[in-house]
Amino acid sequence: MLSPQPLPDFNENNHDHSGWRVLGGNKPRELATVIPHPKLIPESPDLVVETAQGPLASQPNPGEAGDGPSAEFLAELDARNRGFETSEPLEIIQWASATFGSTLTFATAFGPEGMVILFLVSQLEKRVHCFNLDTGYQFRETLELREKVKQKYGIEVELRRPDSTVEEYEQQHGKLYLSNPGQCCHDRKIKVLHQAIEGKRGWISAIRRDQSPDRSQAPIVGWDAKFNLVKVNPLANWTKGQVWKTILDNEIPYNPLHDQGYPSIGCQPCTRAIQIGEDERAGRWSGSTKTECGLHSLDS
Repeated sequence: MLSPQPLPDFNENNHDHSGWRVLGGNKPRELATVIPHPKLIPESPDLVVETAQGPLASQPNPGEAGDGPSAEFLAELDARNRGFETSEPLEIIQWASATFGSTLTFATAFGPEGMVILFLVSQLEKRVHCFNLDTGYQFRETLELREKVKQKYGIEVELRRPDSTVEEYEQQHGKLYLSNPGQCCHDRKIKVLHQAIEGKRGWISAIRRDQSPDRSQAPIVGWDAKFNLVKVNPLANWTKGQVWKTILDNEIPYNPLHDQGYPSIGCQPCTRAIQIGEDERAGRWSGSTKTECGLHSLDS
């Protein structure tokens, strides 16, 4: 296996956008044949959220920090989480929509898992608010995928941006993604997320437990103490194979960079294609000890 490469300078020419590189040992289309995906859409039109689990009896106020939720609320949330371990992702999203209504949101970076959730959200009668943290460093292909989502599903994903442009930010801090990527993520993602979830009680995430050590402990639904709201992870117990089979079976659009060896895509200067045998997130912040942007890490 090749040694991790240092983070590149932010330059389009540093990224190979041509040809195909092995994606964790499997092309997406080959990978999709490995594991059958669970049923997505309930066969019976009568199966709605009421047949699963009802709304939570009590909920903290949106964004409420203070002493946090009550022990009773956490116990109820834990019980629902255990019940959802065998539920279909659509059923979980239906429950979240019925429970949180307009105070539910979905944060997506347009990765494979996020595209599956956008597809599922498009099946709902009542749409869920969706947004993307546009740092200014995203790949062109990522932003183009946003337009494809709008055209195919009628979902306009809101772009939430930092107060400063990339140019203004780099004039003040230099290329911080090279010297202090953690601070860069905090300034251009974490701060923006705090603003985006103001007034929200629940947010949907597309993480899987098998993606990283921090994510391995993710519940289906649980209290997010970092952001003070309920976090819903409908695909937490799914595998990469299940995700890709769902994408191909349902002709869900996906980022073409996945066919070029980029299984996990974040900001352009901090993302590279992976080599054969590397972990699917090895291309993120390569050459550093950083493994998460901070949205899904266990640190508070």
